[in-house]
Amino acid sequence: MSSSKHSDKSFLYFFLHPFLGTGLLTANGKKWQQRRRILTPTFHFNILKEFLTIFHEECEKFIGLLKVETTKSDGTNLPPLTSHLTLNTVCETAMGVKLESYSGSKEYRSSIQKLGELLLHRFLRPWLYNDTLYTLSGYRKKLDAQLVPVHSFTRMIIKQRRVQFLESLREPGKVPGLDENDNIYETRKKRYAMLDTLLAAEADGLIDAEGIREEVDTFTFEGHDTTSAALTFIFLLLAHHPDVQEKVYEEIKTALESNNNQHLATNELNELEYTSRVIKECLRIYPPVPFITRSVTEDMKIENETIPEGCIAHIHIFDLHRDPEQFPDPERFDPDRFLPENVENRHPFAYVPFSAGPRNCIGQKFALLEIKAVLQHVLMAFRLSPVTTREEIEFVGDIILRAKTPIKVKFHIR
Repeated sequence: MSSSKHSDKSFLYFFLHPFLGTGLLTANGKKWQQRRRILTPTFHFNILKEFLTIFHEECEKFIGLLKVETTKSDGTNLPPLTSHLTLNTVCETAMGVKLESYSGSKEYRSSIQKLGELLLHRFLRPWLYNDTLYTLSGYRKKLDAQLVPVHSFTRMIIKQRRVQFLESLREPGKVPGLDENDNIYETRKKRYAMLDTLLAAEADGLIDAEGIREEVDTFTFEGHDTTSAALTFIFLLLAHHPDVQEKVYEEIKTALESNNNQHLATNELNELEYTSRVIKECLRIYPPVPFITRSVTEDMKIENETIPEGCIAHIHIFDLHRDPEQFPDPERFDPDRFLPENVENRHPFAYVPFSAGPRNCIGQKFALLEIKAVLQHVLMAFRLSPVTTREEIEFVGDIILRAKTPIKVKFHIR
């Protein structure tokens, strides 16, 4: 995973091309390197600080939704609500648009789930790898039907933001990082949110309109669905471990009191040591992306085994995180696994919820900051108790870790 020689994604990612094109997730070689270079500054610390205000605003709306849910005696089904929250936040931060002004977000979420099912259906059936057979069997038609609302939604976002971006170039201060001394040909040197960065790169000839569509589709999907899954399982585990939940609550409460009960800033959220360990343990047990795959581009020796060039290496993150040699009694929930003295003796790639090496997740700091902001708001407002047990969870084949049936938690107003 650390090698640049084996950084190409395997051919299985080709099946994502109708959905995501060859954006950062699926691209290889020079195209991937160029896109990574363009997009890395959009997750700079200073940009994340500006996003935090939006995280807090969206969390307050989320609390309002949860208060309505407290009236339900059978608990709250988490995935629809966490998906609503994370899609709103990624669109308002990375894309610079408020979803209140858009139709189609509900249909987008529904189609994303159906797309995952269709893509995994193809992954698991080698006879459908042939494009002609896939089309003749009728599956391509089903896939295209789900892509229509997905691509319509993201193209609508790009269209409106392009107008806003060009207007803001005439009004310095409207785009983060842009001031009255800048012009459009210098914007790529600045740091600001993702879609604005792509639009500036387009003006500088570094990317075309189709390239922007690829990255917006990639980040709208990856930026909301993975974080939604993470929050769903974090809430589930906290509900099942009230002692851990109480410790996280007390740590956040103490930090807020030290901050005059103002929303925690980026530095303060990052200093929540116990909360960080809890999040890591949740992501160990339930990694939002359970599986990745790479191409072996030259013979690779691991201990006494040689993996020949041309093979595919599947990395089962879900199972890797359950290696009893690295994580004794792996199904047990124990945040102390991530105490410094326990981490230092563990293999550096035993825990990879955001992948690792050159192709690690570009948005991992974004996701972790959002998760901590959500925990601040939710745990200060509610106490969580379990409804769905861990034993009841039945996973379905999907790109993202997803359960077949509802995952429910009961929220009690503090």
